[in-house]
Amino acid sequence: MADLGCVIAGIESINPFWLASAPPTDKHYNVVRAFDAGWGGVVWKTLGIDPPVVNVSSRYGVHQDTGGGIIGINNIELISDRPLETNLREIEQCRKEWPDRIIIGSMMAEIDEQAWKELAIKIANSGVHGIELNLGCPHGMCERGMGSAIGQVPEMVEQTTRWVREAVDIPVFTKLTPNITNILWAAEAAKQGGAHAVSLINTVNSIVSVDLDEMAPTPVVDGKGTHGGYCGAAVKPIALNMVAEIARAAETQGLDISAIGGIETWRDAAEFIALGANALQVCTAAMLYGFRIVDDMIDGLSTFMDQKGYRSIEDFRGKAVANTVNWNELNMNFDTKALIDPDKCIECGRCHIACEDTSHQAIEFKVNEAGKRSFTVVDEDCVGCNLCAHVCPVPDCIEMVPVATGKPYMTWPEHPLNPLKADPISSQ
Repeated sequence: MADLGCVIAGIESINPFWLASAPPTDKHYNVVRAFDAGWGGVVWKTLGIDPPVVNVSSRYGVHQDTGGGIIGINNIELISDRPLETNLREIEQCRKEWPDRIIIGSMMAEIDEQAWKELAIKIANSGVHGIELNLGCPHGMCERGMGSAIGQVPEMVEQTTRWVREAVDIPVFTKLTPNITNILWAAEAAKQGGAHAVSLINTVNSIVSVDLDEMAPTPVVDGKGTHGGYCGAAVKPIALNMVAEIARAAETQGLDISAIGGIETWRDAAEFIALGANALQVCTAAMLYGFRIVDDMIDGLSTFMDQKGYRSIEDFRGKAVANTVNWNELNMNFDTKALIDPDKCIECGRCHIACEDTSHQAIEFKVNEAGKRSFTVVDEDCVGCNLCAHVCPVPDCIEMVPVATGKPYMTWPEHPLNPLKADPISSQ
């Protein structure tokens, strides 16, 4: 069996699956249940300076697909509403009971050097393996000058990271907000401040839905609602992109990555690792399906690695980074055509409608004398966009077949139709 052990910021974990800082890591009871289920580590729910915050009711809104399945959660919950000393005492207890599991202490404070340093020292003294700086919360705390109010300003990211590095001698993770124009600005600032790793993404600022009876955003709190933090499967594409940006940028080389955002399956986990993640954090999936979901993640990732011949996570970590390029570096001469398997086709017509109404009118629709419908791709009109293959409900019914063009690899800067081709500086 493949070895799922991983190392991030010098911390060795029995597997890459950690629970993110959130309600599932709020107290000793939850964390013990998580460790018993097989999670390799947890990031304790974010701690602040006493007195603790006061939360509201209700706290969650959901985004559902057409079948009613939850693909995203919007939350307006704040950081831990339990006394700091209670949390620190329970962290110490968990460390003694589970010495082989990882506990990272998450923290948040206003822009005040003494506040950050004093809180970091208290958390470090509880025995945590590292400290995560929550610079991403997009609701409630940011209105108080914390969370994303800091994370959106690179100078503040660097400053708070440096303060904590000066105060403690354990690994520091800087947690980044996705609510920023360019994630590299914050990542570079975290590196300059001395971060050992970055955690990303925190939740996406959002209003998830509107209650049309109450005429207020959900969740509704006594007739009113607010923006909150969006997480779950729906944010995975955003997280994958931001992780890849950091993994492939020269300016952020040397930063370890704790990837967060929509991880529900072993495949999600493998994709983040392939894009350079050292370890993973999960929250929404555990909230929707319970802690035992880690069994499927561990078994699935192990099986995948065995099938591919990967003995350790390092064997494929970052393997997709070199193939993640800017659009201008793609091959303009590469071509594919859709091919419909008539034996698998159920004659639903979705491919034809999608192509006819919204694409390139490249799928012919015919009905024979017996009333049987058939769909055929017109190669001359097919541009290989692959929309038809995506909307087809039958697995492998539509295949995208590469066309042998005989043409060399040609990027857009090299293309004869590029008006900037003559200017090498402008075309880069």
